[in-house]
Amino acid sequence: MSNDDLFTCIDHVGYAVLNLDDAITFHTEVLGWRLLHRETNQEQGVEEAMLGTGEQLPQNAQVQLLAPLNENSTIAKWIERNGGKGGIQQVCYRVADLDRTCAALRERGVRLLYDTPKIGTGGSRINFAHPKDVGGILLEIVEPAAQAH
Repeated sequence: MSNDDLFTCIDHVGYAVLNLDDAITFHTEVLGWRLLHRETNQEQGVEEAMLGTGEQLPQNAQVQLLAPLNENSTIAKWIERNGGKGGIQQVCYRVADLDRTCAALRERGVRLLYDTPKIGTGGSRINFAHPKDVGGILLEIVEPAAQAH
């Protein structure tokens, strides 16, 4: 990775789902993914699960399943806007230094949803780029907890 690179890899693809238990069952029993981590994020109003395959090396991308905790959560509103169905809600890029990446993106005219990073899955630090500034998809940016400073 060059010192000029902002991103290290695709971290995960996030799916909005109606029922987390049903989605986990489908992804593990039908598609063959493995449940790696499950947690509730009250601040973001979601229950989530991270899925992976094989030996799950640090550079491997994962699948994130996101179910709303209530009708006011961002995921519930996303599902409602999409006809009451789940689907791909976001793509997440991994970074080594979230603060550096956020500053660089802002300098380049990309709006970020949070002024300061929030805590995400497993204690990671996260922010999101506005879909209108990055080609129409919600782009999450994550600095894994092991790298957070």
